[in-house]
Amino acid sequence: MYPHDGFRALGRQECLQLMAGAPVGRIVFTRRALPAVLPVDFRLDTGGAVLPRTAAGSELVRAVDGAVVAFEADDVDAARQSGWSVVVTGPATVVTDPAEHRRLTHAVPVSWVPSAREVFVRIEAELVTGRELVGGRSLYGVSLAVADG
Repeated sequence: MYPHDGFRALGRQECLQLMAGAPVGRIVFTRRALPAVLPVDFRLDTGGAVLPRTAAGSELVRAVDGAVVAFEADDVDAARQSGWSVVVTGPATVVTDPAEHRRLTHAVPVSWVPSAREVFVRIEAELVTGRELVGGRSLYGVSLAVADG
């Protein structure tokens, strides 16, 4: 980001606060040596860990368990040309501890696509970055608002 480019860098806590209010995010992982992105519903846990709840036998679980992944959430207001984007990067693991699974079952809402056997994937928030777009600004801070005429 450049000074006056219309973006503002967000600190870790501000990123996590914004992300906590987002109902859906995108998990970025590798599938057959290629990048893949899937939208999922999620919740944040202690320390900013991202917790998607998904089908135990899904391709997603097989692809991310033990891998480093990225998770992105955002909110955009196209009319105001503003919004924010947050990315959490870290290792993903399937929650296997029975006590932790029970705790999360009560803390994390049911998946939008429920399954008979669900698991939680914990994505540790090792790296948290974000930025906010300040609406109507160009690379040089010039207003992009269209004048009524």
